[in-house]
Amino acid sequence: MQTISVKCKLQVPVELRYEIDRTLQGFADACNQILNTAKEHKQWNTTKLHHLSYKTVREDTGLSSNHICMAIRRVVGNVKAVKQIHKFRPTSISLNQRTFRYWEEKQEVGITLSKRHNFKLSIGNYQLALLKGQNPTAATLCKSKKGDYYINICVDLPTDPMGKTPKVIGVDLGRRDIATTSTGQSWSGKQIQSVRDHYSKVRANVQSKRTRNSRRLLRRLSGRERRFQEWLNHNISKQLVQDAKRSNSTLAFEDLTNIRESLNQKPRSKTERRRTNNWAFYQLRLFVGYKANIAGVPVVFVPPAYTSQSCSRCGGIHPIKGKSYRNGKVFKCGRCGFEHDADINAALNIAALGKSVSLPESPGVSCQLQGQMPLFPISQI
Repeated sequence: MQTISVKCKLQVPVELRYEIDRTLQGFADACNQILNTAKEHKQWNTTKLHHLSYKTVREDTGLSSNHICMAIRRVVGNVKAVKQIHKFRPTSISLNQRTFRYWEEKQEVGITLSKRHNFKLSIGNYQLALLKGQNPTAATLCKSKKGDYYINICVDLPTDPMGKTPKVIGVDLGRRDIATTSTGQSWSGKQIQSVRDHYSKVRANVQSKRTRNSRRLLRRLSGRERRFQEWLNHNISKQLVQDAKRSNSTLAFEDLTNIRESLNQKPRSKTERRRTNNWAFYQLRLFVGYKANIAGVPVVFVPPAYTSQSCSRCGGIHPIKGKSYRNGKVFKCGRCGFEHDADINAALNIAALGKSVSLPESPGVSCQLQGQMPLFPISQI
């Protein structure tokens, strides 16, 4: 099963808007108070944090016991996810089976604020299809910047079984080309880089003026850039999973954990540092992950070392440390003479490594030149 979130717009009567806003503010205040308590006692265990903060927070905010429990879980979960949180804003509240209910026949949801209220859903056929036959027990009530109210309902979708397959599609991620596959497909990063550079200039201009509406404008610009990035990553991930499903293949990616930290240690210009830190490869990986799980497409991760510097035909690398056979978009091996697109060459290496991970009984990635040891022995994967 794969859990996804279905975004549904709520029809909220005018007389209930104040009560929702008051509950959202109370939930944010509770989260901030719990966060301060956790920092003070250096305690991030949910049960122990509950004993430290529950009684005081409930007296101060007036929220129900269920909302306080969900606030504690929100704080602990967010800290584990992003490592550092400065302040919670009154934009959303987590709901569980005691504070939320969905009725498919009436297309309504029941939400507990100070008391239980029922709200009609304003949704289309896409949401109706995802919610059909579902009995969800968790959701998140959100308020948009325009003042509209939405509820993100968590539903479980059945997934296709994942079987072993000898076919692997390697995916090389980068900035010049966002993704390049071992089958030769590529998505250029020129458009997203142009959009990011544009918004960077606009933000710098707004920050230099420091007008009354600067903060609001900066937040709006950030939202536009984020939504464009999400749209692009959704499209790329959808195409990758569809291609893998069609060819009955496994998707192989480099494990780029902590890549930003390692790159930021190298001397680079301010512009290059900004471009690297804005690189949303992790979001693309998340999107591929849940789409592949639903489609029954296996996904594996391989070490990134030497995938761009190695020849996909013979496995050779440049004999001089610090130098590479890669020159921009071209890879030309100095040993066997193989010449290819550099990103596709890297993707082919990733695919070969991915086959060793998905099918350990298969031969490791080895060099075809006589006398050279395998570049990627299975024991190192």
